[in-house]
Amino acid sequence: MSEHNAPFYITTAISYPNGRPHIGHAYEAIATDVMARFQRARGRDVRLVTGTDEHGLKMFQTARDQGRATIDLADEMSGYFREMYAKLNISYDNFMRTSDTAHHAASQAIWKAMEANGDLYLDRYEGWYSVRDEAFYDESELGDGEGGVRLSPQGTPVEWTVEESWFFRLSNYQDRLLALYNDNPDFIRPESRRNEVLRFVEGGLKDLSVSRTSFDWGVPVPGSPGHVMYVWVDALTTYLSGLGYPDPDGDFGKFWPANIHMIGKDIVRFHTVYWPAFLMSAKLPLPQQVFGHGFLLNRGEKMSKSLGNVVDPMALADQFGVDALRYYLLREVSFGQDGTYSAEAIVRTANADLANSFGNLAQRSLSMIFKNLDGVISSDYAAAQDDIDLLADIAEMAAVRLPREFDQLAFSIGIEDWIRAVFACNQYVDTQAPWALRKTDPERMRAVLMTLFQAVRTLAIAIRPVVPAAADALLDQMGIAGDARDFAALADEDWFAQLVASGFTVGQPVPIFPRLELPAEAIGGEGEA
Repeated sequence: MSEHNAPFYITTAISYPNGRPHIGHAYEAIATDVMARFQRARGRDVRLVTGTDEHGLKMFQTARDQGRATIDLADEMSGYFREMYAKLNISYDNFMRTSDTAHHAASQAIWKAMEANGDLYLDRYEGWYSVRDEAFYDESELGDGEGGVRLSPQGTPVEWTVEESWFFRLSNYQDRLLALYNDNPDFIRPESRRNEVLRFVEGGLKDLSVSRTSFDWGVPVPGSPGHVMYVWVDALTTYLSGLGYPDPDGDFGKFWPANIHMIGKDIVRFHTVYWPAFLMSAKLPLPQQVFGHGFLLNRGEKMSKSLGNVVDPMALADQFGVDALRYYLLREVSFGQDGTYSAEAIVRTANADLANSFGNLAQRSLSMIFKNLDGVISSDYAAAQDDIDLLADIAEMAAVRLPREFDQLAFSIGIEDWIRAVFACNQYVDTQAPWALRKTDPERMRAVLMTLFQAVRTLAIAIRPVVPAAADALLDQMGIAGDARDFAALADEDWFAQLVASGFTVGQPVPIFPRLELPAEAIGGEGEA
């Protein structure tokens, strides 16, 4: 089985739902979804798993402060994430909640496997803990805040914690982890994240506290009453429970190990140090890659409630359209680096690329076929060298250049290749001037319009993982069957002749990318993309 036919498993991070989803959650979900759709379009059997990480002290305290049961808070907040995924057209295969019974069973199974390997022992934990990060920190990692408050590397308050705890022998895995990073340079990407993790592990690893007794909102530790698992043990196990672990058959047997864990750069340590060590201990295969993407900044500023610049991704999708938002985030932000966005930048990019360039190309091409050829498409024309060259260039973009970049998660570069092909088509239209050929050379006009029809179809299929709803709306207007919109269809040399033979005719086209207007409340400063 070739790599491009092998099953493909990708996950988002498992979101902590003590607040509503923000644009960072949306960005990660969109990027992960685009990769999943891209691999499906190649013909691979794909699983995309996401979900909510509902345990831990932070959720317990939030619910307590609101005077409600923790599960009620979890139910409500998890629902907001489902709503966001539905709004943003995220094609997940399983949404796993860590409060689910099946997930508890999976977490207890990996715990027992680590215990059987001799990597768990009971002791007393004394040290610094950040409730907000749900993370333990060494004294050497801390800084000082106002009023003598100690701060984690993330800038969150830490508190001294003392309690009985189960420990995981993380110290036993330092050499094996360093060997993993050395033997598999792409295990941690991008390179900057890999270097950070290498420095951390080379500095020495201490055993990790993996249970808590100060609250009971979590997965019970098997055979140890009063203990619940450290939230990161059961959160990471979601990547297994989402495939039905510990059942060796079905999805787990077919899709594990994961091809990519898509996560934010602030949780790389948990996924590239703790997670592979847990898996090694449980004698389970390791994921192929962990990709730590950057943060999204609002007009260059980190989002915070105190600054009043936290943006609801649902509102952005309502204002600008889901596909315009999806396109902008992957076109303008170099994936893996921090990026900045603004309402002005979204409008500018969507109008320039989608409305004015691709949307206009599709609209005027189909309109000319409808008006000048009564909507009839035909293979009975003589192709000139310009026609052949254009279609060859676009085919090469769709078959080689864009897939090569998407394979590396270089979405912005792949989309740049795509928009260049769109520009080439628009240049072709201007050079050939089919509106003038209508009077001077009708047969040449037919050849030009048929070339454009084929080009637009290729462009729509190539960009479909990014703007699925708009691409499908366009392909519907072009008579392209729902099962003929993948990369295999792009390699089908007979598709056009078969469409002609079917008697399909182009109707009055409907624009797929309306021009956006900047909402009045967003005017007042140019944001940089």
